Amino acid sequence: MCGIAGVISFKEDMRAEAAACEKMQLAMLHRGPDQKGICLYPEAALVHTRLAVIDINGGRQPMTCTIGGNSLTIVYNGELYNTDELRNELSFEFSFDTRSDTEVVLKSYIKWGADCLQRFNGIFAFAVYDSQQHNVFLARDRMGVKPLFYFMSKSKLIFASEIPVLLEHPDIPHEIDETGAAELLLMAPGRTPGCGVIRGIKELKPGQCGTYSAEGLDIRDYWQFKAIGTDETFDQTAEHVRWLVTDSIRRQLVSDVPVCTFLSGGLDSSIISSVAASELKKQGRKLHTFSVDYKDNERYFTKSHFQPTSDPDFIRRMAEYLDCEHHWCVVDTPELVDALYSATDARGLPGMADVDASLLIFCREIKKTGTVALSGECADELFGGYPWFRDEDIRMTDGFPWAQSTAYRSTFISSRYRIDAEDYVYSAYRRTAVSAPKLPSDSSLDSRMREMTLLNCQWFMQTLLDRKDRMSMYSGLEVRVPFCDHRIAEYLYNVKWEYKDYMGREKGLLREAMKEWLPDEVLYRKKSPYPKTHNPAFLDAVTEKLRDILADSSSPLTELADRSALEGLVSHSDRVQWYGQLMNLPQTIAFFVQLDYWLRKFNINLI
Repeated sequence: MCGIAGVISFKEDMRAEAAACEKMQLAMLHRGPDQKGICLYPEAALVHTRLAVIDINGGRQPMTCTIGGNSLTIVYNGELYNTDELRNELSFEFSFDTRSDTEVVLKSYIKWGADCLQRFNGIFAFAVYDSQQHNVFLARDRMGVKPLFYFMSKSKLIFASEIPVLLEHPDIPHEIDETGAAELLLMAPGRTPGCGVIRGIKELKPGQCGTYSAEGLDIRDYWQFKAIGTDETFDQTAEHVRWLVTDSIRRQLVSDVPVCTFLSGGLDSSIISSVAASELKKQGRKLHTFSVDYKDNERYFTKSHFQPTSDPDFIRRMAEYLDCEHHWCVVDTPELVDALYSATDARGLPGMADVDASLLIFCREIKKTGTVALSGECADELFGGYPWFRDEDIRMTDGFPWAQSTAYRSTFISSRYRIDAEDYVYSAYRRTAVSAPKLPSDSSLDSRMREMTLLNCQWFMQTLLDRKDRMSMYSGLEVRVPFCDHRIAEYLYNVKWEYKDYMGREKGLLREAMKEWLPDEVLYRKKSPYPKTHNPAFLDAVTEKLRDILADSSSPLTELADRSALEGLVSHSDRVQWYGQLMNLPQTIAFFVQLDYWLRKFNINLI
């Protein structure tokens, strides 16, 4: 995993971009602390920082390949899980100087052009500069695990792995317009697909690629979900799922550096840890697993519809079952509050408050032991694990199922903006829902479930993938997400809801398919979300911080957000969920603390 950036122009000499490139490189050094490189050409300035995982000595970037007098240079962030197969196929035509997947990606592009993307199984964002064709090719993986932001001026294309890296370039204005305000106050911590919040900054969407030349930037979809009929029985479907999941996990264990797993005691991370432990045992090695908890959380934990059980007992059971080397990371409230700021730096935007901050602390702790970790994100979106998949009232509500608070959120919009909040949110929802591929033979339930899958994959899942990429890479840790394999996504999109809801359980199909890998108490544990703090000291601490912000006449927050609504938060007068079960009153207050910090840190101007 790495950080990438570049400045491309067919009107100006890019060799003059050295100083800007050095600033951009420094801003993303956390993504690649092991190696760094800059290549300057008349048309392209390419920047890289590397976290070395495969072929530590041979995979340096930017990487150039010259064939027939034509030179192509790549900057690449990601991991291919079918590297060996592709290298074997390409070896009939090319020789290879390294074992890195970077060289395989570059030579795949040389061989097949944009069609190489159809052959890749992995997570990636990359750019290839072709000096003979005078263009740059950009691509992002199908599921959007790896990020790629860009900014277009009249004469340049500037791209980078993260928003703060782009903001280091002097041509990019640090400005928020009405759209940015709507994203921050109505959508955050989510983002409209393709939107970079700051004026002019966009993001290449999952499954998109593009070519930039003197004629401009041409972006196109190379992958999307397809509705396909299937006549598989439930048993055949379960067997298919079992093979896909175990194959994905096994592929993602390949590394030249130590590999470990996140372990929450829930279904998804436990499946991954179980398969990983089995594979490492064959090699005579013991799996290292990691869990996060909060000091005094057992004292303050209360059961809820969304979080019926806490994690520690299930974690201990899995650690015993796996015979792994288990590590605990226990976060105290003062540390968590302090990390709200570095978590904002890491995400490049205000985010999920303590849910982000605790993950950042957790990743820092894991980095002390390992460089690559596997995590259980994305199973809920594909297998139907969230409560809104199974609650009929929420499921059939015409809107984002995790965001039923638009009217409440709209009260925070400053009077300087004229935003129709309901229309902004509902229009975004409808654009996604109506685009879900369907079959004429779909039942009304399966038709809705296709919409729900697409909504979750394009919106909710992207928020979690943003979080996982930024918090982990800020710590120099590579986190892989085996359930986000596009083969699993493609297959599950066409599995009918009756199968996914097997035995009336959330993720019933996944439980049945993987039942041989887990003890019963974990296999049938009711879903519990990523743990957040229940300590009232956190609410007290963030409330005091927001109160101080409101007392500061220089705060930019009250220019963007309505003061009276913020004062209502400080008085704890409302307890409305801000973003599903993950953000309640303490997290909402912490979000606005992060927002104030972000506006100051990045010198954001409101227009």
